[in-house]
Amino acid sequence: MPRHEVRIGGFGGQGVVLSGIALGTAAMYDNLFSTQVQSYGPEARGGACKSEVVISDEEISFPMVTRPEFFVALSQEALDKYIGDLPEGKTLIVDEDLVKIIPEEKEILIHRLPMTRIADRKLKNRMFANIVMIGAVTDFTGLVSRGAMREAVKNIVPRATLEKNLAALEAGFALAEESRSGKP
Repeated sequence: MPRHEVRIGGFGGQGVVLSGIALGTAAMYDNLFSTQVQSYGPEARGGACKSEVVISDEEISFPMVTRPEFFVALSQEALDKYIGDLPEGKTLIVDEDLVKIIPEEKEILIHRLPMTRIADRKLKNRMFANIVMIGAVTDFTGLVSRGAMREAVKNIVPRATLEKNLAALEAGFALAEESRSGKP
């Protein structure tokens, strides 16, 4: 597996960093190398933040994402700020309820998914939207296995929310399957 770069952007409080940690941890469960770095805006909640993950089957000498293969935008601000870094032919995944304006001039593959809506409806709490998202990302990217992602989630979320987080992850897997098959 060559080097793969993933950027997840949103605002503080959405679980962007936890999602990046889950992806990097899942890679390790699949016996791959990974790095994860994050950055925040000046505010803790509501400010811009991003998480970047690099996954490879070889040691990683530079941990930063420079040309993401996959970009996940959980806010309009994140999309506007980072879309310019997404090369032509790569993949954009957005929460369709939080990101309304996507530049159409780029030749990229776009997945518009109702991740927050799924968390609201199926789990009765939008706090789990990030885990719904990382489930969908697992399936769309193929960078890590479902089993490795389940193990990562089990080991990084608080025990009190484990059952709901695992349900959110399964909802994310299902959302990606439905999207690929063309079901609403």
